[in-house]
Amino acid sequence: MKKPRYDINIKNFLPHREPMLLATITPYIDEVSVVTHFKISDDCIFLDNEGRLSEAGLIENAAQASSAIVGQSYFDDDDLEGTGNKLVGYISAIKKAEVFILPEINDLLITKAKLISRFDTGTMSICTITSSTFRNDDLIVDCNFNFLIHEVQ
Repeated sequence: MKKPRYDINIKNFLPHREPMLLATITPYIDEVSVVTHFKISDDCIFLDNEGRLSEAGLIENAAQASSAIVGQSYFDDDDLEGTGNKLVGYISAIKKAEVFILPEINDLLITKAKLISRFDTGTMSICTITSSTFRNDDLIVDCNFNFLIHEVQ
């Protein structure tokens, strides 16, 4: 069983880079859950015409946070730089996506995700993850995803 990790740089474990990186700080991650932070900047490509983070941006934020739970298992415990492996993840289904509020520039999003189920086939994992995104203490997004995550040679 992997030990929980604190304050890791999640971009080392995601294939996303600016401007697509929408989960930037990870105060906590373990084998079945994760918490990420993302502060919305004025140069975010997912802003709508009114300066709010769009539905697509909110879902992408939730997906990036969620996929980190299973993705981290492909890395050694002492690999905090994410150099030991290359992964690709796909959203195979968005089972639920409820958006209650579109947050604005400078809002801090806190996304919490939890692993519901997982099936491994060696170099590939199929999983279901639920996530909730908050602005302050307000729930603004509630999602449920299926992912396919696999190693790339």
